[in-house]
Order: sequence, then structure tokens, then C-alpha cells
Amino acid sequence: MWQQILQSVRSYDSPQRNVIAASCVLGGGGLLVYWLLSRHRMKTLEMGDGWWGSGVRSPRDKDDEGIRPFQVKTSEKEIQDLYQRLEQARYTPPLEGSAFNYGFNSIYLQKVISYWRNQFDWQKQVKILNQYPHYKTTIEGIEVHFIHVKPSRNLRGLTAKPLLMVHGWPGSFYEFYKIIPLLTDPAGHRLSDEDVVFEVICPSIPGYGFSEAPHQQGFDTIACARIFHKLMQRLGFQEFYIQGGDWGARITTNMAQMLPKSIKGLHLNFVFVPRIGWSGLVSLLLGAYMPWLVGLTREDSRRLFPYFKKHIYDLLRESGYMHIQATKPDTVGCGLNNSPVGLAAYILEKFSTWTDKSFRNLDNGGLERKYSLDELLTNVMIYWVSSSIVSSMRFYKENFAQNPASAPDARINVYVPTGVSAFPNELTHTPRSWAKKKYKNIVTYSYMPRGGHFAAFEEPELLAQDIRQFVRKVEHL
Repeated sequence: MWQQILQSVRSYDSPQRNVIAASCVLGGGGLLVYWLLSRHRMKTLEMGDGWWGSGVRSPRDKDDEGIRPFQVKTSEKEIQDLYQRLEQARYTPPLEGSAFNYGFNSIYLQKVISYWRNQFDWQKQVKILNQYPHYKTTIEGIEVHFIHVKPSRNLRGLTAKPLLMVHGWPGSFYEFYKIIPLLTDPAGHRLSDEDVVFEVICPSIPGYGFSEAPHQQGFDTIACARIFHKLMQRLGFQEFYIQGGDWGARITTNMAQMLPKSIKGLHLNFVFVPRIGWSGLVSLLLGAYMPWLVGLTREDSRRLFPYFKKHIYDLLRESGYMHIQATKPDTVGCGLNNSPVGLAAYILEKFSTWTDKSFRNLDNGGLERKYSLDELLTNVMIYWVSSSIVSSMRFYKENFAQNPASAPDARINVYVPTGVSAFPNELTHTPRSWAKKKYKNIVTYSYMPRGGHFAAFEEPELLAQDIRQFVRKVEHL
């Protein structure tokens, strides 16, 4: 075939051959330019649409786009039922000297349950929960719960910046109650940097807390990101900041991949990069000895190594729950939804070890070193009164239904301005050089002096300070 083409070209006279050659050069050059431009064109995550209501969606099923006020309420009947279940609990004695290494120590658990039954004042905590305005709205067939807190003081010429904050598991919107006043009213808390003020929106992930659980299979972080975009659009925000840890980090990352023009900045206190590539493998081989040679800092080296112990063995010790929830969440969920004692043990054990791994060696799991029992039990109560533990666990099943490395968002980079708070006791440490493989515009990367997985709950001042520093830098770009 090529010989025939060459013979045809040779049959043309010289001017005709020159025209053909010029056309080929121009065509090839155009293809080269297109290829170079397409390499740098920002890819985005397809937004799509969804329906998570009960049954098959019909043309008449349209969301009520109204924003409805909501309040946390429970009946006396619910409380008495809780008390009865707490009183009928059975306990298995722990192994001698086991502390929290086998899970929640049942001797300390009895103290927690006694406090819950006899001293914990749920009605007082309900008033605390209701101190911020709660709302619900219907999106894609399900009710989405959120709190929306605006600055209460005169901003004296400043404009409050909208900030969406997203929780993870086994947390809730309540995780942000200590950080919200630091962000919405810095002057009232004697913070020196009053030039950055926020209005904060904290939604409950569908299936968590007071957001309705999806009725259909397949509700993952991408679907949640789309719903939260629709929520912010419904509230009238065209541009806004987003922040998250745990599942909230992946949801907000998906939001930045989906509609980057709407996201002024993305702040994360948990970064997970599924692929570190060959350069990452080389950094693992050499980083403990010559961190500077492979793009690591000394602090990275301190947090990463010995890598097998800190990021393989420790992660295996702490990820058993994930394998259950990513495969058969409903099975274990049946027991947790029926037993408040089991629910408390299952949730609070995470607040122990994920705050500091060394707390495994303490008989009380170190829980009251960082939190009060009132704070911890309020979070447990949100799961109990909403009966949401099973649907919250299903979120793992939906997100691990396929290999995360081959998911639609895995090969899409993030180009919006990004800030990272790297807390030393986080489950895994991701160096800046690794994070840059996915987050291409890291504006701030902070090594936090203390704190673990539940940053907003444990170290609200540190996280608030880092968020303000990040936003201030973005605003001056």
C-alpha cells in the first residue's frame, strides 16, 4: 500500500510535491501542538447525576429544594429504652495486662457505661448541639442534614468566606463544634489574625447522623461530592473553600476534581495517595539514610521510618474494621445497632488508638487525656438516636467495590490551591513530595507539633490557625 502511495506522489510534478510536503508538515505540526496542549489540559471528574431515594425514580420525582430548619430531639421513650439496654449489658473480663491491645478494655468500658447511664446529661448535650442552626434539604431523593454558622459579630468591612467542612467515620458534624467559633469569631477568642473570618457549613454525609441513608447501592465519595456541590449551589455559593479529613478528605478532593472553578481552596488534614510511583519507592529505599536526596525532609524521615513498622504493621493492626465494613457491613452492624454498649466500644476504641497509637498500652485507652466523656458520648449518641451505624459502615463497601487505584478519580489530579496539615499521630504520613503527585498546587504544607486523626476535635486551635494561614495565602495569590 505504501509503495502505491509513494508512486502516486512521485507522479506529481515538483510544485505539486512541494504542496503535499507542506501540507504534511502543517498537519503533523498541528497534531503535535494538539498533543502537547491536551497533555496540560485540566481533566475534571464527571459530575453526572444520581437518585438515592426509595424505589425507581419517576419523572414526577423532583427534589423539594427548600431549606427546612431542623432541631435535634429525642423522646423520653427512646431514652428509657437506652437505659434499659445499658443496664442489661454483659461484659467479658479482659486478659491480664492487655490494656487496649485486644480492643476496648471491658473494665474501663464498665466505667464509661456507668457514666453514660447515671451521669451523662443528654438533654444538656442536645442544647449544645442545637446552639448552631441546623437545616435539612432534599437532594437526589434523600434528606441532607447540615449546620450553617455565620459570624455573629460585625465584620467591620470584612467579608466572611464560605467554608464547607466534611467529617469522616466514626465521627460526625459534632467534631467541628470546638473549631467553629475559632473560625467564625476569631476576635471573640482573642486570636491575633482576625483578618480571615468564615461562615461554616458542616453537612452530615448521607447515611451518617441526621442525613438520610441512601436507599440504593453505589453511594460513594463521588456521589457525595456531587450532592455537597448541589448543597452549596442551593445555598447560593458560587465559590467557596473546602476542608476535610478521613472520608471528608476524599469527598472534598472529589469536589475539587469535579468543579475546580467553584473551589477557591482545598485544605486537608489527611492525605492518601494510592500510587507513589518509582520515585516514591526509591525514596523508601534511600529516605531513611539520605532524605534530602529523594525529596524528603528530616521530619518526613522521622515520621516514615522504620516504614514497615509504622506504615505496614501498624496499619494492619488498625485496619481490621475496614475489611469488615468493606465486605459485610450489615452483619456486624446488626449487633452494633442493637447494643449501645457494643456501639460505644466499637466507636470509642477508634478515638483512642487513632488519636495516639501508644494509647493501646493504657488501661483506659488514654481517652480522657484528649476528650471528655461528655464529648465522646455525644458523638456516640448521634449514631445511636439516628440509628445510622449500619449505613455509615456501608460507605466503606461502596467505596471499595472497586480497586481505589482504578476508580474514576484515581488518575485525575487536583489543581486548585491546596493546603495540608500533617499531624504527627495520623494513621499514615504523606510527605509533600508524594502529595504533589496528585495535588499539583500545594500552597501550604504544615508539620503540626501534636495531634492525631481527629484534628478538629482534638486540636481545634492548631487546625483553625493552619486553615486561616492557608486561606490568607490563597487570597493573596
